Amino acid sequence: MSWNPALDPHCPTGDGIDAIDTLIVPRARDIGGFEVRRALPAPRRQMVGPFIFFDQMGPAEFVTGQGLDVRPHPHIGLATVTYLFRGALHHRDSLGTDRWIEPGAVNWMVAGHGITHSERTDGAMRAQPHALFGIQTWVALPAGAEDDPAGFAHVGQDALPLLEAEGKRVRLILGEAWGARAPVDTPSEMFYADAELAPGAGLPLPDNHEDRGVYVVSGSVRIAGQDFEAGQMMVFRPGDRVSLHAGAKGARVMLLGGATLEGPRYIWWNFVASSKERIDAAKEAWRAGDWAHGRFQLPPGDDAEFIPLPGR
Repeated sequence: MSWNPALDPHCPTGDGIDAIDTLIVPRARDIGGFEVRRALPAPRRQMVGPFIFFDQMGPAEFVTGQGLDVRPHPHIGLATVTYLFRGALHHRDSLGTDRWIEPGAVNWMVAGHGITHSERTDGAMRAQPHALFGIQTWVALPAGAEDDPAGFAHVGQDALPLLEAEGKRVRLILGEAWGARAPVDTPSEMFYADAELAPGAGLPLPDNHEDRGVYVVSGSVRIAGQDFEAGQMMVFRPGDRVSLHAGAKGARVMLLGGATLEGPRYIWWNFVASSKERIDAAKEAWRAGDWAHGRFQLPPGDDAEFIPLPGR
């Protein structure tokens, strides 16, 4: 998709800095020798729309023989999308999916009642130095979809809407925004986009969603007279017309949000649910380790090890 007039209104500035409801500075977390910056969930904000988890992975450089090894682990009550800027990840799951995640593509994994997956940089990739940089997000499922069967969908970069206007390129990853719609079916109203902005370029936030947030990947942006640097997430008040402008070196930002869910969510380890009882049932199923007949199975081709339940 070429130039889109919805990207170039008169760039409203919002009601001063009060348009920002929450400013989040991610915490650094180690996930087994690899550091991530976790923006969601945050102490003052669990979700932005249905997005309940947001990690920046890297940027990291691996020498020959090294890489990322996220062993098989379970999920319930959520959908994941790993979106890469650089590098590649080998995804395997208990549905039998075996696919390399590459920059710009969407790999949408719905856990529903339960799924197990792994993500690694293995095989020929480890035979040479390589880089990894991207974002992993979880979307909490609405109550009516928590027990749906697991699923996986892949959409290549070329199939995603690309919206272009002077000084900006916006790729819509999920949902609907700026008059465009991404091809992946989602269980609730949402939007998720990757925007690259030239110095000084302005971008209005979608105004058709209740919750909206912006994460600065690189560069800086100015919103209502205040500058925000890479590694910060801003969440905005519902209903305000807001835009951002890239700083002197340009910016790359992720935009996310959508309708709020019908109620809060519990999150424990890799499980998301509308009740503690659902979390407890998933704990017991993973602890039981009945891979042949139980709720969870291990990914074919990557079933020699798994991440044990925390605290055991």
